[in-house]
This record gives sequence, C-alpha cells and structure tokens, in this order.
Amino acid sequence: MERWDLVVRGGEVVEGTGMPARRADVGIRQGRITALGDVAGPAAREIDATGCVVAPGFIDIHTHYDAQVLWDRMLSISPWPGVPTALMGNCGFGIAPTRAEHRDLILRTLENVEGMSLDALRAGIGPEWPFCSFGEYLDTIERRGTAIHVGALVGHTPVRTFVLGDAAVEREATADEVVEMRALVAEALDAGALGFATSRAPTHIGYAGNPVPSRIGSPEEVAALAGALRGRPQGVFQVTIGGDLWIDKLAAIQREIGRPVTWTALLGGMLGPTGHRDILQQTAALQAEGVRVHPQVTGRPLMLEFQLSAPFPLSMLPVMKDVFAADLEGRRQLYGDPAFRARLRHEVDTVFGLFSFEQMWISHAPGHDALLERRVPEVAAERGVHRVDVVLDLALATGLEARFRMAVLNTDESIVAELLRDPSAVLGLSDAGAHASQLCDAGAATHLLGHWVRERGVLTLEEAVRRLTSEPAELLGLTERGRLAPGLAADLVVFDPATVGCGPLRRVHDLPGGADRLVADALGMRAVVVEGTPIRLEGRDVVSPDAPLPGRVLRAQPGRRG
Repeated sequence: MERWDLVVRGGEVVEGTGMPARRADVGIRQGRITALGDVAGPAAREIDATGCVVAPGFIDIHTHYDAQVLWDRMLSISPWPGVPTALMGNCGFGIAPTRAEHRDLILRTLENVEGMSLDALRAGIGPEWPFCSFGEYLDTIERRGTAIHVGALVGHTPVRTFVLGDAAVEREATADEVVEMRALVAEALDAGALGFATSRAPTHIGYAGNPVPSRIGSPEEVAALAGALRGRPQGVFQVTIGGDLWIDKLAAIQREIGRPVTWTALLGGMLGPTGHRDILQQTAALQAEGVRVHPQVTGRPLMLEFQLSAPFPLSMLPVMKDVFAADLEGRRQLYGDPAFRARLRHEVDTVFGLFSFEQMWISHAPGHDALLERRVPEVAAERGVHRVDVVLDLALATGLEARFRMAVLNTDESIVAELLRDPSAVLGLSDAGAHASQLCDAGAATHLLGHWVRERGVLTLEEAVRRLTSEPAELLGLTERGRLAPGLAADLVVFDPATVGCGPLRRVHDLPGGADRLVADALGMRAVVVEGTPIRLEGRDVVSPDAPLPGRVLRAQPGRRG
C-alpha cells in the first residue's frame, strides 16, 4: 500500500515564515502536509525539486476574477506564476448581489472601470445568471469548481445598485437605504465573504461616464457598511482611496470595526518623489498603536496599454466625461471635433498631472508600422503638432484600432525598493482578471522573485516568500494556508531561483467571443500544487478544465453580526 499521495523531494524548503531555507522533502496525504524532512517510502506521485525552492503557494489579495470565474474554471493566468489562492471583489466591484433587472448595469460598469469587453462579459456569463444573492454566487462557484482557491469580498457597487438601482450613481442613500445595504453586507459576510470593499478613486468611472456607485455614497454610508465587520473573527475592509477617504478616516474606521483595513495602492510617484515616506511613517505609527491599516504596494511598474475605443487611463480628465457617455460612433465624432480637441489639449497641458502623454508609446498601429514603439512626443515634434493630435489622428486613421502604452506610476525603482522593503505595507494590486486588454500584472510574484530578489537583492528570498504567503494569509485570516508545516493545506510551488521571473507580455484572443487580453508566461516555475494535486508542471496545465478540480471557495468563519 502506498504511503504518500505525493512527495516533493530534494528541494530547498522556504516555509513562509521568514526562517532560512533548509533542504527537506514534503510528504502529502489527502491534501495535507503530513511530513517535512526526510520522507521515506513510496508515493503515488513524486516531484523532483533538486536545485529548486519549495515554498507555500502564493496568495494574491487583489484580483478581479468575479466574472471570469464563471467561464474560466482554471482562473488563468494566476496559476501560472504560482498563485493557488486569489481574493476577488476588490475596489468594491463584483457581480453579486444583483437583481435580474440590474445585470446590464453591473456589466456596463465593469466594462468601463475594469476595461472589460461587454460582449465577452455577456457571452461568458450568459443571459440567465444562476444567482441573485452573494451566498448564491459563492454556491454557484463552488458547484462549478475551480483549479485554485478563491475568496471574495462583497462590493459596495453591487450592494448600492441592488438597493438604489439607477439612482445608485445619482444621489446619496436615505437612512433606510443604508440600513438595507448594511443588512446585505452582513448577509454576504454570513455566507462567507472575506470582507467588504469600496472605492473612492476618481479614475473609477462607470457606465455613461458616471462615477461608480460607491463614489456617490457618503462617508457615513461607507463607515456604516464597513461596520458590518465589527465583532467578526475574520474579514477585511479593502478600500481604493480617494477624495474624503484617506488614512485618518481609515484609521478611525479600523478602530471602530476592529478588523484589518488594506488600501489600494501606494505607488511610486503618486505623491511626488518623497511623499510615500510620509505615508509609510504615518502607517508605521498607527500600526505601533495597534491600528491595522495596511497600504498595498507592488514591484511592477504601472503600464497601461489602451485604445481610444476604451480610454480608461484618461478617465480623470473632465473633458473625457463626454467620451465615456458616448457610444463608439459618438467617440469617433468627438475625437474629430476641433472644439473637443482644443479642450483635450488644454487639459493635458494644464490639468493632467498623474498620467502624462510625455511617457506614451505607440504599441500597435495597423498600416503604420514605422510608428511602432515610437514615443508620442517624438512623433509630435516631427510633425509639428500637439501630442494629443498625434494620438487622436492615429486612432481615427486606424478605426480606433491603434494602441498606446502609457507609463503611469511605480517607474522609479529607487522608490519602489523603499516601498517593497517597508514592513508596514503588504503586497497587492496584481489586478488579475481586470484591464485584461490594457495590462497584465498577474505575474507580480515571479517578477518579485526574479527582479527584486535575484537581480536587485532588495529582499532576501525568505522575506519575499513570507510577503507572498504567510503575511497575506494572516491578513485574510486563512489559518490553514501561507506556510509549509505538518497539518496545513498542501498548497505549494516549486521554482528555480536562478531562472524564476515574469515573461514578456503577449496578446491572445481567448476570452468569450474571441475578445483579446494580455498574458505573460511564468519563467522558472516547475510545479504548482493545490491541496496535494499538481495543476501545473513545467509551465503547462496537467489538469483538465472539464474534470474535477482541487480549488475551494474560501469562506469566512461564522461570527456574530456587527
């Protein structure tokens, strides 16, 4: 009789706690780690980890697979870079709870704010949604199965839409409506939501050019809904900051609810060359007082690739409100209108500080190959025109097919290194599943290990693994994951430390209806194991999306209502 279901032999085990690596085998039975050390005896399956690192599976706390999980049981591409656990529902977005009459409102919001194809969303989910409540949504995912574990936050935007309908983007809620919304949040938490999420970001523009519903809610509404977390043994409050929701307010909410607060995102350059230090110092002081407020940081530069058919990166410009309210033909007309162009030129020169046309490249231009990978300012100088006119002219000449790549934030590596080293921050903002045609940062973990550990030496291997595993597990209250130890779930990765990294971006057309997205291959990732089942070996899937899959829906522990 075989003793072990799986043995991973001969690797350098990095347990996830920050302790030094040590040579050990990992013995697994019935989805659990049952031995760590010299594991003798036969096994149904073995993985040779000689020369490789064996670590806990990485935990991604910031994804947007809320819709994709309904058509892609593999949750690609998160398993590729070694992520067996993903948290959805960030920034207050999601597709549950949703009334049948509000489904199109929810999808049109995702189309704009998350850069998703509306046709792909409709085709992927289908006309008949098998859920209305948040609990029914989790049950649907559980019935269908997933290759990796997923947890979900309940989002402010679907909750507000559920209660207010079209008025969710028009007005503040009444006291009775806030009570109804809070009850929905509590119901979702009772059903297993791992927390509540909202957004105040001015870049979050929904359908018809409106702010997303969460941005209309008053600060008192936000605090009331977050208050549903009070007294619970598990659950986080995730916020995309902006406007009246900043660190002082988040600290006050955290003191009131007693649950961790994590906010998106502290990026290099967003507050000038040194402003991040003030935030980190303020955060460290709060944490020293026991106030659990954690900014999310990432080692990836924020690079957005977009078309003028869906110009998400320009959403903060006032002139673009008319664009987001228009259909495709209306957008073409605006781009050719001299008055619109004059306003856009003025705002780019005087208003637009965060996203600059100075750091924009032409990445795709059918019929204009000579312009590929040229900087827009250089082309503008050659033609003697404004940068805006280069972009609009090329967009119109290609039927809005031209793509532009913009360097936004996190491009100064000296600042990024400070953010990654700071113990008060947590790793986040992969945005996996969102902005699929514009960026792909799902490989943030392998980029961290390759670039920031091996090449730059900013973090030790052990510290980087801890930041990717036990730290987010603790934040989310996932006590059975994030470490390699007997009795815990056998979620683990095997990678070559000499080659691990994130490959170059490539565009594929594999979303429903043939819609496109950007993906990046994981380099040096030898194996990804989910509860004792290998799902990836040597960069390829080894489980079928049509067969039973090992992933679970991770639900919060039951607890009293706040």
